[in-house]
Amino acid sequence: MIQKISAPVSVQLVFDHRHRSIAPRQIMWDGRVIRIAKVGMHHTVREGRTLFHIFSVVSANLFFRLRLDTDTLFWTLEEIADGLPN
Repeated sequence: MIQKISAPVSVQLVFDHRHRSIAPRQIMWDGRVIRIAKVGMHHTVREGRTLFHIFSVVSANLFFRLRLDTDTLFWTLEEIADGLPN
């Protein structure tokens, strides 16, 4: 089931200068630390003058969609899914 959320989160991010890539490693949300096992997709979206980075990531048993606002550098958790049908 996919659940739409719009919650601020803290994200630990790693930048690899050799491959010029970034990858979220863990999310801090509601007092919990969620380790990210894999980054599935990363793309950018522009809304007006603001550029957003969108990450689809997987933890041990949940899928998350994260959004980074490049103007404020704030992270938002947009969606959580458990992989089960609605």
